[in-house]
Amino acid sequence: MESQDPILASQKSKIPSEEPETNPQETVPITPLIPPFKYSNRVVLKSIVERSDAGAGLVGETMVIGGWVKSSKEVKKDPPGQLLSEDNDGAVVFQGHKDGSCIDIFQTRVPLFRSIANAFGGSRNHPARSKLQPATSKPPAISRPPPPLSIVYLLINDGSCVASLQFTIEFSDAFPIRPLPIGTCILAEGVLNQLPDQQGKNSIEFKVKKFLHIGTVEDDKYILSRKRLPLETLRDYSHFRPRTTTVASVMRIRSALAFATHTFFQNNGFLSVEAPIITTTDEGFGAKFRVTTLADKEVKKEEPKITDDTEGVSLEDVKAAIKEKNNLIQQLQRSDSNSEALLAAEQDLLKTNQLASHLEEKQKLRLETLMKAAKADKPEDFFSQHTYLTVSGLLHLESYACSLGNVYSFGPRFRADRSGTEKQVAEMWMVETEMAFSELEDAMNCAEDYFKFLCKWVLENCSADMKFVSRRIDKTRTNLLEAMISSFYERITYMEAVNVLKKIADRKFETQPEWGTELTSQHLSYLVDEIYKKPIMVYNFPKDLRPFYVRLNDDGKTVATFDLVIPRGGKFITGSQKEERFDLLNERISELGLPKEQYEWYLDLRRYGTVKHSGFTVGFDIMVLFATGIPDVRDAIPFPRSSGKLNN
Repeated sequence: MESQDPILASQKSKIPSEEPETNPQETVPITPLIPPFKYSNRVVLKSIVERSDAGAGLVGETMVIGGWVKSSKEVKKDPPGQLLSEDNDGAVVFQGHKDGSCIDIFQTRVPLFRSIANAFGGSRNHPARSKLQPATSKPPAISRPPPPLSIVYLLINDGSCVASLQFTIEFSDAFPIRPLPIGTCILAEGVLNQLPDQQGKNSIEFKVKKFLHIGTVEDDKYILSRKRLPLETLRDYSHFRPRTTTVASVMRIRSALAFATHTFFQNNGFLSVEAPIITTTDEGFGAKFRVTTLADKEVKKEEPKITDDTEGVSLEDVKAAIKEKNNLIQQLQRSDSNSEALLAAEQDLLKTNQLASHLEEKQKLRLETLMKAAKADKPEDFFSQHTYLTVSGLLHLESYACSLGNVYSFGPRFRADRSGTEKQVAEMWMVETEMAFSELEDAMNCAEDYFKFLCKWVLENCSADMKFVSRRIDKTRTNLLEAMISSFYERITYMEAVNVLKKIADRKFETQPEWGTELTSQHLSYLVDEIYKKPIMVYNFPKDLRPFYVRLNDDGKTVATFDLVIPRGGKFITGSQKEERFDLLNERISELGLPKEQYEWYLDLRRYGTVKHSGFTVGFDIMVLFATGIPDVRDAIPFPRSSGKLNN
C-alpha cells in the first residue's frame, strides 16, 4: 500500500466495511486504500491508473468511478446446454445442466413415454413427475430460454489523465446494458478486478455492479463519433474537443504550466497584480479593440421642422440687401434728393434689419432644437473618453513595481490584427513582470531561470502526458525540453547578430540583415538552429525598433532590451529596462508625437521617487505550443479567438 497523506488518512471511509463491528463504542474508521475526491464520492481515475503498481494494489476495492465512453464493445457468449424441467407451476424451464439427452426431453414432455421408461427402470437416473396429466389435457407452457449471455466492455476516461479504464458489465435480464455510444457519460459503482494473465499496464478492470448515472448521446449527431478528426475540424467544436485525447493532454500541460508560473514567481518574492483589461493608454503595439456601449451605426432621424412666413428666405441674401440699402442711403444723403426719398429708404432698411434679426433668431432656435434632439437620440457612452482592450499591462505594472518591488501579472491581452498566424490570435494570455531596483541583466537572468523552471516542471509533473506527446505529436519534444534545461544560453548584441548573419554566404534571406532592420523569424531561426545550436539572448536593439519607454543606452543609438530565442521555437521572451529619467522619457514621447496627456500618470512615476526597474513579457500560449509540439496556437488555447472565427 502506498503511503497516505496524514490528513486524508484521518478521513472516514465513504465505503462501508464488510467486517462486523465487535464493539460499536470502539469503532475505528477504516481508511480506503484510495480516498474519493473531496467534493464527491467519485474516485478520480488518475489516482488509480498512475500508481506505481498501475492500480493492482487496489484489486477488490469497491468504489464509484465516472467518466465518458471512449470506445465500446459487446462480446456474446453462447449459453451452456441445459436440461429442461418443470417449475412449481408446471412450466418447462432450463435446469442449467449441460449433459442432456433425447430421453431426458421425451420423459419431461411425453407422459406415455415416461411411464414406459419408468417400467424399465428409467426413473433411477431421470426422475419423472409424480402426477401424470391426462393425454387430453392442454400441454404445459414452455418457457423460452434466456437471451444469449454477453459482456459489454467500455473504455472510460474522466479527463484526469491520458489512460482509460476498462469497465466490464455482464449482461442479464436484471442488468440490460448494451454497448453505449462514444461520449456517453457514466457514473457507476463496482469493484476493481485483476485481469487474468495480465501484468502491469491495463492489468485491472472495473466490474460494474450498479449504475448511478448515464448521460446519453445521439450517436448519429455527435461529432466525436467519427474517428481521428483533424485539429482544424475540432476548432469548430471547442466545447467538445477537450474530450479528445490530444486536446485533453495539451490542456493538462497548460494547467501545469499556469501553476508552475505562479509557483516560480511566488517562490522568488514576486507579488501578483492584475493589470486592467480596459484602458485609455496606447501602449504602441498596433491595432486595438475599442470598448463602447454605443452601436456602430445609429438610425438617422428626420430633423425637426420650424416653419413660419420666412420659409425660403436666406439670411445671407437679406444681409446682402442690407448692405445695398446702406449704400443707397449714403448716396441719398450726399445728393440733393428730397427728404421723402431718404425717409423711405431708411424705413425700408429698418424693415430689412428686422427681417435679418428674425432670421438669426430662427437659425439659433433651429440649432438649439437640433442639439437637444441629437442629445436625446444619442445616449452618452459608458466612459467619457475612448477606451480599449489592453494590448499590454506593462505600463500599469510599473506603478506597482515602484511601490511593492517585484510584481507579475498573468492575464489576457488583445490585438485587433486581422492577419492571424500560427502564433498569433486576437486574444492571448501573457505573463508580464516588473522588478524595482533592477537593470537589464537582472531581467535577462530572471527570464532564463523562469523558462528553465517551466521546462523542468512539465517533465517532472506531466510525465504521462509528455509520453503521449512523444508518441502522437512530436517524438523529440521531451529531449528538446531537457536540452533547454541543461543548455548554456549565449548572449549576443544586436550588432553581433547582424554581423554574423551578414557573413553567411551560402544562405539568402528574404530580408537582408542590416543595422536598423528588425531581425525576422528567418534570421532568428538560423542563429539558434544553425549557428549557435542552443538558446540565445539578443540584446541592445536600435531605439527605433523598440517602444518609447525602453531605456536609452549611453551610445544614444541603442536601448536596453532583449529577446530570448530558442531552437525550434523562435522568439519566446521579450524584456527591457525601462527609462527612469524624466527628461529623456518626456523627450521620447514628444519625438514620437504621442498624446502626452495620456502619459502624465506614467511620467509621474519619474517625477516622484524614480527608480531603475526592468522586466519581461512571455507569451504563455506560445509556451504551451513549445512544450507540446502542437503546430498551431489555436489548438493550445481553450477557446481561440481569431479574425472571422468565434464559435463559442
